[in-house]
Amino acid sequence: MPIDRTRSFVALAGGVVVLWVAMVGAPARAGDAEDAAAQRHRMVEEVAADIRALSGVLGEAALDDAVMAAIAKVPRHQFVPPGQETWAYVNHPLPIGHGQTISQPLIVALMTDLLGVGAGDVVLEIGTGSGYQAAILAEIVKRVHTIEIVEPLARQAESRLRRLGYRNIDVRAGDGYRGWPEHAPFDAIIVTAAGPVIPPALLDQLRPGGRLVMPVGDPRRTQWLTVVHKDANGKITTRPVLEVVFVPLTGGD
Repeated sequence: MPIDRTRSFVALAGGVVVLWVAMVGAPARAGDAEDAAAQRHRMVEEVAADIRALSGVLGEAALDDAVMAAIAKVPRHQFVPPGQETWAYVNHPLPIGHGQTISQPLIVALMTDLLGVGAGDVVLEIGTGSGYQAAILAEIVKRVHTIEIVEPLARQAESRLRRLGYRNIDVRAGDGYRGWPEHAPFDAIIVTAAGPVIPPALLDQLRPGGRLVMPVGDPRRTQWLTVVHKDANGKITTRPVLEVVFVPLTGGD
């Protein structure tokens, strides 16, 4: 069995979370189910180690068991473009075309955990990308509605998710800035692109008691991964968690 010799490290530099990957030889290609499962296991261990390293920033040393189980189960190599499979289980973002990326597993796991969702919840995702984040959520929640503004990516993600057997995910090609009112309200909303403000329509479509997670800030500079909570009376509170770098949220014109 090939051995994955990559190792990820997390550090804090000026308050910003920095992750880099030390390559000690080439990573193993996810050539068969056994290899992929072994690589996913190592990836999960790295994510868990990184969360422990960030415990002083995050206020927790471990993520929810259901989140880690989903990360361990979903075959990330099925969500990367041809030729990128070799790097699928490196704890790092990868390009998927059209100027977009599949997010780093650490960030996918963290954003999912921050949503605080469970088996009966319905979630809206803005920014489908490859469909990987939607698949992680679909392992945990009742239903995922996801919107992607880049139509080719939306169609590819929809086909991929269907092929992999996900029947609790609805994919729509379109502008997610105004949400998906036909299916609102949502128990949780996740935005996988950065914007200077949280779109008001998304706050309106968040169910009282729900959470929204989004990177907020200038897409050209620093953004803060932010958790938004709407209480039973509709009052909104926000909590910045850590500094991140995401592609910009588009649409809303």
